[in-house]
Amino acid sequence: MFTGIVEELGEITAVETLDDACRFRVRGPAVTDGARHGDSIAVNGVCLTVVDHAGDAFTADVMAETLNRSSLGALAVGSRVNLERPTAVGARLGGHIVQGHVDGTGEILERKPSEHWELVRISLPADLARYVVEKGSITVDGISLTVVDAGPDFFTVSLIPTTLALTTLGIKQPGDPVNLEVDVIAKYVERLLGAQGSTK
Repeated sequence: MFTGIVEELGEITAVETLDDACRFRVRGPAVTDGARHGDSIAVNGVCLTVVDHAGDAFTADVMAETLNRSSLGALAVGSRVNLERPTAVGARLGGHIVQGHVDGTGEILERKPSEHWELVRISLPADLARYVVEKGSITVDGISLTVVDAGPDFFTVSLIPTTLALTTLGIKQPGDPVNLEVDVIAKYVERLLGAQGSTK
């Protein structure tokens, strides 16, 4: 489990395309420190498994399903990525419960800078709109954010200077894709209420 608090802005240093998968080499000194084979690291909000690591970088394999459901397929050498290690048991939950299981992708639609913050509008797939509510939580490229406004096919978030400086949302522009993970609690509630209704 993750919390959506990005630890480090890493970089893709190598991409190997396989028949039905892709292998990334990711530079991230902070998250690689103490990493072991089999550990999990979230890359732009996608939970990946460390296959190998050396120095300040680690290697992870990404299967076709993940490439199809996320924006990781658009990454290339030099791409910057948000990195986070799983939260430790007993640690503070600084963001919200994030699984690292991307529900879909959105697109940066508009950026409105202000003196101390920036409002960003992001497209929202129709099948995810029911899980996104004003002042609720959503994960964008692995970043735990609070929804400012929720429409039928978009939502907005406000970004503080720290988020702009330390994550990919500081450099992404209109047209760029982002990974979205909605609040898992909303999905569980929907499933439970649906099951309750079917027993009547």
